[in-house]
Amino acid sequence: MRLPARLLPVAALSAASALLTGCFADADPSAGPSAKGDGKRIRLAMMQPPRSGLSPLSDDAFKLSRWSTAETLVKLDAQGDAEPALATGWRQSGRTWTFEIRDGVTFHDGTELTPEAVVRSLTRAAGASPKPRILDGVELTAKAEDGHVTVTTAAEDPLVPQRLSSPQLAVLAARAYAGKTVNPVGAGTGPFELTKVNGTSSATLDRYDDYWGGRAKSPGIDVKFVPDGTARAAALRSGEADIVEAVPVSQAAVLDQDLITEVPMPRTNTLYLNTVKGVFKDAGLRAAAREAVDATSIVEGVYEGRADVAEGLLGPALPWAADLRSPVRRAEAGDPSGRSVTIGTFTDRAELPEVAAALQQQLQKAGFRVKLEIREYANIESDALAGEFDAFVLSRATVLDSGDPAAYLYSDFGSDGSFNISQLAEKSVDAALDKASKSKAGEARRKAVIEAEAAVLATDAAVPMLHERVIQGDAAGVTGAAHDPRERELVTAGTYVK
Repeated sequence: MRLPARLLPVAALSAASALLTGCFADADPSAGPSAKGDGKRIRLAMMQPPRSGLSPLSDDAFKLSRWSTAETLVKLDAQGDAEPALATGWRQSGRTWTFEIRDGVTFHDGTELTPEAVVRSLTRAAGASPKPRILDGVELTAKAEDGHVTVTTAAEDPLVPQRLSSPQLAVLAARAYAGKTVNPVGAGTGPFELTKVNGTSSATLDRYDDYWGGRAKSPGIDVKFVPDGTARAAALRSGEADIVEAVPVSQAAVLDQDLITEVPMPRTNTLYLNTVKGVFKDAGLRAAAREAVDATSIVEGVYEGRADVAEGLLGPALPWAADLRSPVRRAEAGDPSGRSVTIGTFTDRAELPEVAAALQQQLQKAGFRVKLEIREYANIESDALAGEFDAFVLSRATVLDSGDPAAYLYSDFGSDGSFNISQLAEKSVDAALDKASKSKAGEARRKAVIEAEAAVLATDAAVPMLHERVIQGDAAGVTGAAHDPRERELVTAGTYVK
């Protein structure tokens, strides 16, 4: 049985603290030529180490964005609408969008931002294998013409500006593309320059004084990657870290509540079921698994009430979804008695192994025989995407890349989606996804998205369980840290430590 966090033995807390002892000891407040000035360096404890050497063409791009070192042509406002960043404006003509590039921007190596530099970055992303998720199903070409950048897609796409807000489409200096992999060190345009990366243990950023948006308030950022959630919480409690991302719910209750912020986020904890091989190839057995899941007990028991029970794939961070949703017709449940299944998940998000254990009990109660396979994410992702598990528990951001859930639905449930863990290939789903992707932004697109969600839910390829909340820790001296439901911002030019 799970031991409540407030009753954790002192030895366990001491061990967690020991993991952080000396973590930030090498942070030199006077390090780097841009470290002079007001404020202190920000000590930041991150959850996941880099998976791909901080390449912006991977999920590591969101670290670069959260550190304010790499920027995109467009950013999103609180409602998910596109607004200027490195591009100051844009216009559409059929399949082509024309972007005005901001003047007076330099990369961290001193070279200028030009239309040609933008085209280089977008072309590298469009030709990557695998492509950034935001470009799933999108054929995109970019050209520099008359001092502007034109972006053309194979089919008319109403979401090109939102797509270009994805951190995976960050614009970097030419030096970043000199090798086989993209290296962002010294190549961004943001208020902080990435100066050093120590593998999967740490990273260092210094203020870039020539930032086009104005001088940052902090002289720099010292990042430590701390996968252990208890250790991250201990770093906040002990004062060894200034900002701690992804505080586990098990630790939130024992921290000073004035130091944590909790925000509903567009992230859904989902049980993906393999539709092409094994037990869950049978729609009736997928239905049996869906009926066996008790999400309420998982929210209360694992998340201690700090999550919302899922009604669909899209949660309360998208308030329009609930108003548009209608009941979904699903298959009748079959008899799971004696059927053996393996559920996979990973340790990087502290709650997921507990969720998997709860699911194991629930499915066994329904008659399934259940085995768990739990590893670090870096060591399990490829097997999950290859369909090596009967089921997989994943905490998945639903609008992370574009502010629009159509891209997530296509990536996870389209026949050729790049993150299709369920291996789903269903014509009705593909048709609904295609309609959603072609709909113009606004009410029509929102309705089409909910229709696509219903098409997915009807297959029982995915069982949405709960919608997570952001739990972030900020020390008492921290001012201006971002609390971003989309997980794109964390330390900004306005963030500093008193």
